Amino acid sequence: MGSDFASWCIYLSVLLALMSAQAGNARKITHRQLKEEGGSTNYLQQPSNTMDGHTHLLAHMDHMDPSLNIFFKIDDLKVGKTMPVYLPSKDLSASPHLLSREAANSIPFSSKQLPQLLEFFSFSKDSRQAKAMDYTLRQCELEPTKGEIRFCATSLESMLDFSRSVFGSDAHLKVLTTTVLKEPTVSLQNYTILDMPKQIPSSRIIACHTLPYPYAVFYCHSQKSETRLFQVSLGAENGDRAQASAVCHMDTSQWDHDHVSFRVLKIKPRSSPVCHFLPPDSLVWVPLPA
Repeated sequence: MGSDFASWCIYLSVLLALMSAQAGNARKITHRQLKEEGGSTNYLQQPSNTMDGHTHLLAHMDHMDPSLNIFFKIDDLKVGKTMPVYLPSKDLSASPHLLSREAANSIPFSSKQLPQLLEFFSFSKDSRQAKAMDYTLRQCELEPTKGEIRFCATSLESMLDFSRSVFGSDAHLKVLTTTVLKEPTVSLQNYTILDMPKQIPSSRIIACHTLPYPYAVFYCHSQKSETRLFQVSLGAENGDRAQASAVCHMDTSQWDHDHVSFRVLKIKPRSSPVCHFLPPDSLVWVPLPA
């Protein structure tokens, strides 16, 4: 297992280098990262356990937020389908990097210790950065929904451990993400599905989404309900290209009745599958066929 662990460390290290700051420590990159992302909303988190007021906030902002153009219906997965997709141009080299397990474990990760953390990272308690950190810590402390396993990974090792706890210690794993083949000229534009979407055979997946924090934190979750994973080739009229990973949640019966995707897709809450594209800084883990 040691050599297998090492090989995956190398593989994921290369993958995550796209979002790593190659030099410097967490304190040197927190201010820029959290200033840019402190007010962002992660629409891909499991919707049933949103914090107080969060769903109410979405009701007022979803009509104007371009980043909501990631949701689509499963019937849209066909060659020639054109739809607006939000694929922002982002300097991933400026994003926080994953810490080693030793470094991550040396820093408290609890909302109860937020005052000490703000002092450690030199943020004032009323700053946007403080609000972003508080949001992330509270999201990571929420109880899982029915049939869900969730975990916030603060190191590569902890992400691997979580994946093995779901798929089994002997599982051979594959990591997928969304790859922008040509840097988008605009964040929101119409993309057309160029080829037949390829379904990745897997009875279960783990999706990991980034959360705003001084160092990289991935909100990883897996559900027992049926989830389908696709790789989709997208092309825009101006030549922009992307190889996108898309997840379709076939059972939304446990989702919050007011989840934003139902309004975006204009469907009856909890009645239909909901699909979404993954942003380039998200990861999907799947077990390879035995």
